[in-house]
Amino acid sequence: MRYSSNPQGRYDHYVVHEQQGLLDFLLANVKQSKTKIKATLQGQGIRVNGKTVTQFDFPLQPGMKVAVSLTKRNQSPFRSHYLKIVYEDRWLIVIEKQPGILSMAAGHSTLNVKSVLDDYFRKSHQNCRAHVVHRLDRDTSGLMVYAKDMDTEQMLEHAWHDIVYDRRYVAVCSGEMEPDDGTIANWLKDNKAYVTYSSPVDNGGKYAVTHFHVLDRTTEHSLVEFKLETGRKNQIRVHAADMGHPVCGDTKYGNGDDPLHRLCLHAWLLCFYHPVTRQPMEFETPVPTAFRQLFK
Repeated sequence: MRYSSNPQGRYDHYVVHEQQGLLDFLLANVKQSKTKIKATLQGQGIRVNGKTVTQFDFPLQPGMKVAVSLTKRNQSPFRSHYLKIVYEDRWLIVIEKQPGILSMAAGHSTLNVKSVLDDYFRKSHQNCRAHVVHRLDRDTSGLMVYAKDMDTEQMLEHAWHDIVYDRRYVAVCSGEMEPDDGTIANWLKDNKAYVTYSSPVDNGGKYAVTHFHVLDRTTEHSLVEFKLETGRKNQIRVHAADMGHPVCGDTKYGNGDDPLHRLCLHAWLLCFYHPVTRQPMEFETPVPTAFRQLFK
């Protein structure tokens, strides 16, 4: 609850009356958009009991005093053509990556999310590095989480399937997919050329399960949500091709249908239990506008 305003107009002040996370408190009490509140947090414009706090889930206790800056910060927020920061705390960072950038360094390629984040940490004087927990293909866009230290990375990596409770992608697939919903399950294994292929019986590979739901369709394309029960290499791309409706723009498993000149696969939802606080963390991004425009 708000209790006074700084006479110089630089800060609004609030008193905490119940135990809750900082972001939840700000959203309930500050008359600003969620985007602006997050930008103020990231720009070091929030103080709790006089100390600057940037942690979205900072635990507030009754009686604490929160000050919200009304002054535009001089320092420029993080900007990159390749990714944007969706959430950050002292243990991990969640980002949305664009297509065309690797999750981590591979071979001679230097453009990767990890190096962009390491550069950001260095410039923002954070004594940490980005640790890869999971990957998205170079040409897949969407949500990813990186750990900021080895302990958090180990917790996420070793308990990934217990920590992540919902993970969904949206794709434009070739052709008119029917039925509306279903599940595809088989064994996936790489051949000597590192191309993943499927088998209805155990071929020594890994069992993979994908659920699908058609969001929209035309006679030429289908907008499909895929929910992963397992996370295997190229799983959605192989399973979509198995159904006879490969992901558009897929040069590896596709049929040449490429309406948007990109792999039409986007990781739009990521939900997991925070490895340290155990709080449920739920992130989503909009379906890419170009995907939706194909179904107008």
